[in-house]
Amino acid sequence: MAAEQEIKSELDESPLLTVFRKEAHDTMLNRINLASAFKLSPEELRVEIENFVFDFAQERRAQITKREQVSIARELVDDMIGLGPLEILLNDDAISDIVVNGPHQIYVEKKGTMQLTSVKFRDDAHLLQIAQRIAHRVGRRVDTSSPLCDARLPDGSRVNIVVPPIALDGASISIRKFSKKALDLHKLADHGSLTEEMVGVLQIAATCGLNIIVSGGTGSGKTTLLNALSQMIPATERIVTCEDAAELKLQQPHVVRLESRPPNIEGKGEITIRDLVKNALRMRPDRIVIGEVRGEECIDMLQAMNTGHDGSMSTVHANRARETFIRLENMVAMSGFDLPSEIVRAQIAGAINMVVQTERLHDGSRKVTEIVEVTGVNERGDIQYNHLFKFIPLGETEDHKVIGRFDAQIDQPSFLDKAIVYGLDKKLLSLMRSAIDKSGRDKGSDEYSY
Repeated sequence: MAAEQEIKSELDESPLLTVFRKEAHDTMLNRINLASAFKLSPEELRVEIENFVFDFAQERRAQITKREQVSIARELVDDMIGLGPLEILLNDDAISDIVVNGPHQIYVEKKGTMQLTSVKFRDDAHLLQIAQRIAHRVGRRVDTSSPLCDARLPDGSRVNIVVPPIALDGASISIRKFSKKALDLHKLADHGSLTEEMVGVLQIAATCGLNIIVSGGTGSGKTTLLNALSQMIPATERIVTCEDAAELKLQQPHVVRLESRPPNIEGKGEITIRDLVKNALRMRPDRIVIGEVRGEECIDMLQAMNTGHDGSMSTVHANRARETFIRLENMVAMSGFDLPSEIVRAQIAGAINMVVQTERLHDGSRKVTEIVEVTGVNERGDIQYNHLFKFIPLGETEDHKVIGRFDAQIDQPSFLDKAIVYGLDKKLLSLMRSAIDKSGRDKGSDEYSY
């Protein structure tokens, strides 16, 4: 495990500053007309609060600097209209994850390393207030009667909230941030996640309308890769997205975004991912993109892919490409359909054309570790697939960075016939042969089955 490094907040806290901050907060709530304050723009409100803090410091003859006054004013504004002490972390583009374990312990992930910060909430009530503000902004609730909540922030960041009584040590907030700039496949290649040959093959696969599943563990970069793949969908096509918490950032002009909804306090009004997928089929989509398949909606997704919605995409939690087929088969069973395994596998093989496996390595880097194409089922009813590419780890550097190579496994993918229709067959063959030359392998076919 990487050594923890502390990230300090903007101000080094002193007992005097702590007391002044609390007194300023309490006094501000008594003196300021909140109804009028919320009518101001964030910048106007910040100026008003800065003036208040300056006057309050003069009144108390507090020995604090102008920088400290400005920082306290910013924190008070964040408390009023933002997410309190989390704002400074949300504004740091180098942070990819924020994990709150109670009011006084906040971790962030930077460059693949989890680090402790000195940022804190005042107390449990302050943390719960911010958690409820996050939930309310997307029409959801979190309290003792509904202690679990999935939500999103205005920038698309995904949030999970857990509060007492099931969170024993105080409310917990987990935030997965997404880059403000949409990463394309070439930028991922620049970061070492895959090679340019792999980029070219994935671009052809998406353009040719292959149904693609991106699989991987938590934090492996599935959503980032799905967003990058979706950029290959032509602007002329109608896309319908189905998500638990909307985080996909499709750039095409013809996109309809659907988001699930939990039940209300009376237990009514729930809209599940399965409901969304079923409804999406009635909306004349060219492609359906599902943020993540995790349950009974799997059967509806497979049926959609098998009935003319080519080029659809989704993500699945799985540690290996082979495990993706096991997961899909288990999820079909969850849907209540009592079907023989060979029928289910035939349905999967007929629907899924490609699985792209992502992995977060122990040094914090994210790699596309496998790209496999599904070729059908054999006479025993097992799903057959080819490895197009596979990441082979070779060791690590002195500073513990993983090194390895991306091996091309075959020279002629089975989806070559689809590439011919789009006039991309020569490019596809050139990419695979170039990749094989670079990996030093003999041309052949490595076929696997599940």
